[in-house]
Amino acid sequence: APGEVITAQSGAFERDPQESSTTDEELSRAGSPGSRGGSTTPDYGEQRLPQALIIGVKKGGTRALLEAIRAHPDVRAVGTEPHFFDRNYEKGLEWYRNVMPKTLDGQITMEKTPSYFVTNEAPRRIHSMAKDTKLIVVVRNPVTRAISDYTQTLSKKPEIPTFEVLAFKNRTLGLIDASWSAIRIGIYALHLENWLQYFPLSQILFVSGERLITDPAGEMAKVQDFLGLKRIVTEKHFYFNKTKGFPCLKKPEDSSAPRCLGKSKGRTHPKIDPDVIHRLRKFYKPFNVMFYQMTGQDFQWEREESDK
Repeated sequence: APGEVITAQSGAFERDPQESSTTDEELSRAGSPGSRGGSTTPDYGEQRLPQALIIGVKKGGTRALLEAIRAHPDVRAVGTEPHFFDRNYEKGLEWYRNVMPKTLDGQITMEKTPSYFVTNEAPRRIHSMAKDTKLIVVVRNPVTRAISDYTQTLSKKPEIPTFEVLAFKNRTLGLIDASWSAIRIGIYALHLENWLQYFPLSQILFVSGERLITDPAGEMAKVQDFLGLKRIVTEKHFYFNKTKGFPCLKKPEDSSAPRCLGKSKGRTHPKIDPDVIHRLRKFYKPFNVMFYQMTGQDFQWEREESDK
């Protein structure tokens, strides 16, 4: 039962050692004008603490969302992940502010660090910075997300065990290992419970990672509304790349080649034993249902799987 797993597993958030870490040097460059972080940020305005954060989830589509929202003239965002509320908190808010790009009045400062969503201390820390901070979570079918997470790790550490080995505590009994971060991250209801102790649901927007691919303009309309922005990022900004299998971003007035996410995105997943996928679906189903009830949104992950 979900309740049992939650109590048994609570507290053991391990940091995924394979998750890319951002160096101080990258962060200091991120806030400087003309850098990838500041994008077209001019050398005027002031550095402010972010009013909105993309807090998760890893391998859900957070980079795609960040790149799309940065096409909006009223948004300035850091390109690199500051990891302030999970790894760099002891450096203090002034350090965090100095990582941010300069903004003018009326512009929104943003950053994204997908590991915040699964970090126990993050909700309290963000709330103590500013209790009206807007939070965005990009979620995706937890089974696909886990495989994508494993694929990323595998590309960096080809010697790791197979997905099937890591996914189970006991393969014969079919006991899923919920302490493995690739599986644990997808228990969205469990993590959300932690956030709802500090933030009302109205301050959290859940973006569908699947719809970010099939209908990027539709999802971006919701994001812009949530942030109180004019709907400027629209269909004109996207072009579907058949080779990569997901949309690429272009500036509407610009005839240059669309900007696609890097080669680390859209990797081919290894073939996973169908029985393992079936067991994982069964494992996630009660958590997914709980998540739909908590958010008031049905992401249709079960329906999507029965279509296959």
